Amino acid sequence: MKTQIITLFLIIPIPLFSQKTEKDFITDDDGITVEKLNTTLSYDDNYNKDNKIYKIGRRFIYSYYYENHDGKKFLVGKGEPIKQQDYFIHDWKFIPIDSPTEETVKNIILKPVTGNIFKNLLPDYNQTGISYEYVMGNNLSLNSETTGVVENEMNIWLHPPRSNFFEILEINPFPYIKAPYQMGNKWKWKLEIGDGWSDKRWKEWKGGIENSYEYEITDRKNISTKLGNLDCYVITAKATSRIGETGLISYFSPDFGFVKLEYKNIDGTKTVLELEKIE
Repeated sequence: MKTQIITLFLIIPIPLFSQKTEKDFITDDDGITVEKLNTTLSYDDNYNKDNKIYKIGRRFIYSYYYENHDGKKFLVGKGEPIKQQDYFIHDWKFIPIDSPTEETVKNIILKPVTGNIFKNLLPDYNQTGISYEYVMGNNLSLNSETTGVVENEMNIWLHPPRSNFFEILEINPFPYIKAPYQMGNKWKWKLEIGDGWSDKRWKEWKGGIENSYEYEITDRKNISTKLGNLDCYVITAKATSRIGETGLISYFSPDFGFVKLEYKNIDGTKTVLELEKIE
């Protein structure tokens, strides 16, 4: 009988002890909660292995559109070539949503990747690496980029796509949800942004700005999405700085992540991304 009691006592605490607690996390320079580095583990074991949504091997395929002040909707297409020393890149242009071409971006694909994608520049990087690919109608890529997402029990924070036209999203609130997941939860953070993100097509400025962000979980409801009807938390956010105000309404599914993002841009226009499928 004593043996049985001792055995139960030893078995029960094991799964509880394996769960991460607040002491397993730190707050980074941007105010985001990240896993504390365990030097005995690999990079993937530290930051990627326990992801529930943004897992290595998954592909998140988004559709999108831009809406101008007149309510007209557009996609983004391949623009004129721009010479860069001994090679060319391409600018972008708006394409009416009802008349896309073979060189119009039809989908943005988010893909988590293994390892530290910035190990040569940022050896202490502490996010899950992700790539964004801008796939055109001809199934070629207009371009691609690499950045990161933070996913853990404390918060999920996602860099948005920020190449070509989507550079505009740098000055909007980033997709971000913070525990506890319940209506009324509010939080803030700040980010310094350089004038390299300035563009006359939305807003020009000189010198750095500091975006101050305010977030709140304002609703939880079942919404119709391309993945079906999903139970989602609605996060309402705004960013303010000396150049103006931007906004974001995010729809977050605990199973699929950020399934819809409705941005209010710095010039009053809109950008909307919606998750089409996960592979």
